[in-house]
Amino acid sequence: MSRVVVIGAGFGGIAAALRARAKGHDVTLVDRCARLGGRAQVFEKDGFRHDAGPTVLTAPFLFEELFALFGKDIADYVSIVPLPLWYRFHFHDGETFDYGGGIEQTLAEITRIHPPDAQGYLQLLEQSRRIYDVGFTALADAPFHRFLFMLRQVPQLLRLGAYRSVWQMVSRCVTHDKIRQAFSIQPLLVGGNPFDTTSIYGLIHFLERAHGVHFAMGGTGALVDGLARLMVEQGITVRLETTVTSIEVENGQVRAVLTEAGARIETDHLVSDADPVHLYNTLLPRSAARRSARIKARHSEQSMGLFVLYFGTNRQYPDVAHHTIWMGPRYRELLDDIFHRKVLAEDFSIYLHRPTATDPSFAPEGCDSFYALIPVPNLTAGIDWAVEGPRLRDRVVAALGGTLLPGLAESIRADFFMTPEDFESRYLSPAGAGFSIAPHFSQSAWFRFHNRGEGPRNLYLVGAGSHPGAGLPGVLSSAKVVDRLLPSAADDRARLTPEAVPA
Repeated sequence: MSRVVVIGAGFGGIAAALRARAKGHDVTLVDRCARLGGRAQVFEKDGFRHDAGPTVLTAPFLFEELFALFGKDIADYVSIVPLPLWYRFHFHDGETFDYGGGIEQTLAEITRIHPPDAQGYLQLLEQSRRIYDVGFTALADAPFHRFLFMLRQVPQLLRLGAYRSVWQMVSRCVTHDKIRQAFSIQPLLVGGNPFDTTSIYGLIHFLERAHGVHFAMGGTGALVDGLARLMVEQGITVRLETTVTSIEVENGQVRAVLTEAGARIETDHLVSDADPVHLYNTLLPRSAARRSARIKARHSEQSMGLFVLYFGTNRQYPDVAHHTIWMGPRYRELLDDIFHRKVLAEDFSIYLHRPTATDPSFAPEGCDSFYALIPVPNLTAGIDWAVEGPRLRDRVVAALGGTLLPGLAESIRADFFMTPEDFESRYLSPAGAGFSIAPHFSQSAWFRFHNRGEGPRNLYLVGAGSHPGAGLPGVLSSAKVVDRLLPSAADDRARLTPEAVPA
């Protein structure tokens, strides 16, 4: 049987492993973490549970497809429920904006803040739909490793205004600063600055509108557990706490991966869900990588870093939504500090996750579970996180305690945090980036790391750093691209059978 090894058990790696198994391959999935999920780990402390990875589920049909490959129904493995309120924006002056549900609800909220922008929102939604039809429906699972294919897309990308930033796209439709902020933050969900990220990523807005925002009961970890159960049922071998240190290449083909423990795992095809910069700079022999990959690995710009404070409270905050975007006093200036000046400012914005709003099992009875995620500069900024981590923790607690979570300093329990240094050490993320390389136009589509490896013939890439990009829909779509490129086990057998070789 043809063998496929997948390095990295994030959602891209899990999806690739399942798709390879559905094509008849003998699949081994290898990851350095203690449980599956990549960055979607689960932390538990003193009865409080926290999802460490993605918590916003959009396009659930991409998960449903993985179960359907084997005639299974996802509902038999995990319960995914729609959220009636997607995000609550909490602005610095105390004003809020609830986003989600039907269009009429959104229009009513916009009208409450700035009536003229209601019509502009409909224009923005239509523009996002046009981008979605091309950027997601037509191209998200299309291989972009051929430059001529990229050239053929240029006319329609120009018609869609791909040269504009997301902020420019939004600002052409709505005028109120708060509404502009609310509808331009989506690139931050995939590691991009709204003022730099190509408006192609504006498709996220329609993606949410078309498919809603969902939550897996039990958390993202429960979704990972459902996928793990499916993999076991289908005979996929999973090797956890196993770090791949190098890739063995012979005659232009990957032959095996070597692990930190000294094991050698042979393979006929290798799928990498490792960060591509780590793959090409560290794992793959330099002579085996094409010049294009080496240049990208050397010069690519990483996304911002993340500071994540996990905590519980010994009381509940029932008025706090499941997903809250707590906006600081500055927007563009703060993003400049994070992405360009690379300084840790005194102010910040926060994504606050309160899963107990939907699933009380995340905390002991009468308590709440939270995490507060703050975009920060990545490790190229040279910030001393041993000093700044505890300081930022205290500033975040004070800021939330003075607004959304009164009395937090007294009610907080079992808190701990992660910094970009943890992302680098735990997940081998270059520069401690939260989302691999940044989603600029010059690092998107053909310019991003290709799903067909730029080197050995039997190397494939999935995950945030490859096409189409970060975020759950992106990494799951990257596995669909590889599915189109990876030969089936039957094709491999036919190719290797002596009778199939011409005399």
